[in-house]
Amino acid sequence: MPEKTTKVERRQIRTALVDTPCVALSPWARKSLTPDLILLMASRPYISVIVPAYNEEERLPETLSAIQTFLEGRSFEWELIVADDGSTDRTVEVAKQAFRSDCCRVLAAERNGGKGSAIRRGMLEAAGRYRLFTDADNSTPIEELPRIVRAMKRRGADIGIGSRGLPSSRIEVHQPFYRELMGRVFNLIVQAFALPGLKDTQCGFKVFSSEAARSVFPRQSFDGFSFDVEILYIARREGFRIVEVPVRWINSPASRVSPVRDSLNMFLDVLKIRRLHG
Repeated sequence: MPEKTTKVERRQIRTALVDTPCVALSPWARKSLTPDLILLMASRPYISVIVPAYNEEERLPETLSAIQTFLEGRSFEWELIVADDGSTDRTVEVAKQAFRSDCCRVLAAERNGGKGSAIRRGMLEAAGRYRLFTDADNSTPIEELPRIVRAMKRRGADIGIGSRGLPSSRIEVHQPFYRELMGRVFNLIVQAFALPGLKDTQCGFKVFSSEAARSVFPRQSFDGFSFDVEILYIARREGFRIVEVPVRWINSPASRVSPVRDSLNMFLDVLKIRRLHG
């Protein structure tokens, strides 16, 4: 039987259960929990936002400000993690200066390991029930997050990916023509060899449930730009449901993707995925 609680403890429990979306329990389970356990569950972040960053001292402050302003207006617990990728400029210092809350922190790396490496560290370090990784250039605005989480809940999905390839996607600033063409060709290759049915695997705005993140990211081996394809392939192989959601997207001209070198490496990586993961 649960211990007898004080009036103050009962009020704290009611607040935790009502106001914290990540606490979803049956009536019987609620009666079986002690006050300390319920309050511990209520302190877990509902949303974790991970921003990978490599030499992003110029773009990062504006992006972090926008994310924090959005999250500060929510009723749930959250955390913001900048996953530094061995930056050689003032990225780590600038990020710390931009933080406005104890809910924010930097994971610094001693060396550059690749975007996939930074995101893997951030997603496994995060504690949220839902874990979003989003680019430092804020090309998909943080305001798109609720749309993806709602779609995940409605469709019973474990992973929600922002997509620029659906009819209702809103591309406000396009990439140069040659980059868009290369993206379409790459997607055809991905659909043929790895992920049939997904229109856009490369949009850097993806939400994972905590269970999916803990299962998928330890298996990730690619650290370059092809890591998106690999983690979605692993997720599908593990039986996690993926929902593709149209988002608003604004191209950043300062892309780090080399149209020749990185595209070739990504193509070769796609061919390796089946050999690595079956």
